[in-house]
Amino acid sequence: MIILGLNSFHADSSAALFRDGVLIAAAEEERFRRTKHWAGFPTQSISYCLQQAGIKLGDVDHIAVNQNSRANIMGKLQYLMMQRPNPSLIISRLRNRQARAGIRELLAAGFPRDPFRGRVHGIEHHLAHLCSAFQMSPFAQAVVVSVDGFGDFASAAWGTGEGDRIAVDGRVYFPHSLGVFYQAITQYLGFPHYGDEYKVMGLAPYGRATAMNEMRKIVHLEPGGLFALDLTYFRHHKERIAYQWMNDSPAFDKLFAPALEDLLGPRRLPVDPLEERHHDIARSAQAMYEEAFFHLIGTLQRKSQLTDIALAGGCAMNSVANGKVRRMTPFRRVYVQAAAGDAGGAIGAAVAVWHKLGGQRCFSMDHAYWGPEFGPDDISKVMAEHRSEIAQAGCVVDDIVEEAELCRRTAKAIADGKVVGWFQGRMEWGPRALGNRSIVCDPRRADMKAILSKKLNRRDRSIAYRGWDLESSDQISAHTFIHSETIAVRATR
Repeated sequence: MIILGLNSFHADSSAALFRDGVLIAAAEEERFRRTKHWAGFPTQSISYCLQQAGIKLGDVDHIAVNQNSRANIMGKLQYLMMQRPNPSLIISRLRNRQARAGIRELLAAGFPRDPFRGRVHGIEHHLAHLCSAFQMSPFAQAVVVSVDGFGDFASAAWGTGEGDRIAVDGRVYFPHSLGVFYQAITQYLGFPHYGDEYKVMGLAPYGRATAMNEMRKIVHLEPGGLFALDLTYFRHHKERIAYQWMNDSPAFDKLFAPALEDLLGPRRLPVDPLEERHHDIARSAQAMYEEAFFHLIGTLQRKSQLTDIALAGGCAMNSVANGKVRRMTPFRRVYVQAAAGDAGGAIGAAVAVWHKLGGQRCFSMDHAYWGPEFGPDDISKVMAEHRSEIAQAGCVVDDIVEEAELCRRTAKAIADGKVVGWFQGRMEWGPRALGNRSIVCDPRRADMKAILSKKLNRRDRSIAYRGWDLESSDQISAHTFIHSETIAVRATR
């Protein structure tokens, strides 16, 4: 049985392909389009997965999408009856959904000569996240948690996984969301782009948690591990938030209301300098997220008495909080889906369909190297095509056969203050560079942050030439390092 999982109509569009319950390939569309967090229909990721499996679209039996507009219908109706949101907000969302082409239409447009004849399955957003975590983990039984912004009207879901099944025990519904809280603070601190939350997480250690009283006014902890937002500080529940999802990097209008500035002071504009109070707000927001996160998973651990936990959802990319799980709770083993955000929903939707159709659990995802790879012939072709550019950049190309010599040369370059681009094997799945597509430098140098920033801002020079972008799929393969003076290549045998 061949199942193609898709994350479409969300940020980080992606595709993943399973054959008889075993993952064959997975990739995010941004790696091909070269647009960060690209949102749309992932035709190039689909093409890669089919190519890696050696099949055509017509050979696919089932397509699973990590979205089901019919999910959580009772929660939607309850919200409509109790909150009575602005009718224009509801009409706008319905029009957006109706204007969007269906999966079969998009497949027909993207693959006109290769018709899809199988079934299409819509999988509830957070169920896909839960499956991407527990079903890919090595655990026979575990608590499983998904926390993000929103998907199918919910912002969080949790339960217990055992064998082939996940029992979903609870959810947090719109408009309450830890993801929205963190994104709103990110915007308030002057980081407007989708995915900028990592900047707040990185800024937090420079500050002190001096704004916890204010943060606890924004996020309330409730019995049973639950949390709720004080909606006074937000816009998303009552106003139309302008956003762009299709065929571009996703973009949001601001989520916070003027009351947030009344509480925390004037927002920082992107051009403004970072001040001590911004550091303190970042630290306080991170601490508030951790309070709510551990309030939830601590409650689940006490209830279940299990010591394994599997995490997914965009908030599961908060590695600072993840790193404290074993210290702050009795959980002893933690599994985090490598593509914890929406991209991972492609894997989760596919495996959910596999089990729904009676498939047995037979695979554990113990690494993240599921993307394209390139062999010696690809290396030779790229070198030939860019020979003049390499020469103009003053670079020297060395073919290094012995791995020990390659590592020695790389270590010396790093010690000399060079910024090294390391490339090998298949591309990583998920947002982290885990060794196969990495930029490496010497952390001992006090000036390395400035050196790295300067080189990355002038990427075409620091990475030798424009055609070789370390964050794209257009890489050559094997063990490779690049710096401003030398390119060294060792082809994989």
